[in-house]
Amino acid sequence: MSVNCHIIMQALEEIAPFRFAADWDNVGLMVGSSSKQVNRALVSLDITEQTVGRAIQQQCDLIIAHHPLIFPNLTSVNTDTASGRIIKKLIQADITAYALHTNLDAAIGGVNDALANQLELRNVSVLSKQSAGHLLKLAVFVPTSYVENVRQAITAAGAGHIGNYSHCTFKVDGTGTFLPLEGSNPFIGNPGHLEYCNECRLETILPESIKDKVLAAMLAAHPYEEVAYDLVPLLNSGTPIGLGRIGNLPQVMSSTEFSRYVKDKLKVDCVKIAGQANNIQRVAVCGGSGASLIPQAAALGADVFVTGEISYHQAQQALDLKLCVVDAGHFSTEVCVLEYLREYLSEFGQAHDWSVEFIVDSEARDIFSFV
Repeated sequence: MSVNCHIIMQALEEIAPFRFAADWDNVGLMVGSSSKQVNRALVSLDITEQTVGRAIQQQCDLIIAHHPLIFPNLTSVNTDTASGRIIKKLIQADITAYALHTNLDAAIGGVNDALANQLELRNVSVLSKQSAGHLLKLAVFVPTSYVENVRQAITAAGAGHIGNYSHCTFKVDGTGTFLPLEGSNPFIGNPGHLEYCNECRLETILPESIKDKVLAAMLAAHPYEEVAYDLVPLLNSGTPIGLGRIGNLPQVMSSTEFSRYVKDKLKVDCVKIAGQANNIQRVAVCGGSGASLIPQAAALGADVFVTGEISYHQAQQALDLKLCVVDAGHFSTEVCVLEYLREYLSEFGQAHDWSVEFIVDSEARDIFSFV
């Protein structure tokens, strides 16, 4: 069956929360209704007139794009302009448009992880770290027979992620006591009688940002009228998020070999390179336009930095820092995320019994060509 667009948006916000986006950015719903029923969605890099045309042709109800169609400085919808025509076409076709931009750049499993994976980098870490937010420990007391119900509810809501592991919890058996007072409706025991109950203390960890969601899931799954639980702030750091990635190649290459390697892995006809080296192994990457991260790449010991839209003076800055740079283009360093996003949504949909088809806009091409 079709799925409400709002449900798909919630799944997207789990992988790329709005709080990851830059202050200047505009992410989320661009055009249309979040209550739209979706049978098919197109995953694309941009929302152009051609993209909308392909969405109409393929009977899509939703376009999920990386680049926003609307930025905060848009003050009117003038259908004589390109953006105005696109918005009009979307509305006329009843297609909802949604964008994940800098939040998908920073997210784990987003643009930069996709680019690092495409280049087969190993031991990958974040190049320019942002705050990962505060962590909390949740401890809840549950009757033994309901532990699995509550555990499944809180982990499905996003609790229990530690690094590359999910569903992390800890359980301790014990005995709980309580005296139901007059007017209570206890799940176990009777008012006025002290009760002893086999219970478990179930613990997990969660980002403070999803606290309300996890608590709501816990309370819905818990059998008690009054649930006893603790929320404790932690000094532990959350999973690092941020722009760019840095990792190691499977083997050492020369700059010429590496340029060919990038062309092959990103399926591009040519790249620009500045600098020459014979021992390239540590590689920094940033999808799109990431030259502002050149100093971070050099400081973390990268031999080469792969991104798009590198200017002459930015390349000179890199060379001054003993860093080679490879400009593989804005489009080519980001388009690899589309298949990752499609796979994530398809797997999420299967796990939640969606009947939604997610397709990649495979006809989109880089606006630049080389002659």
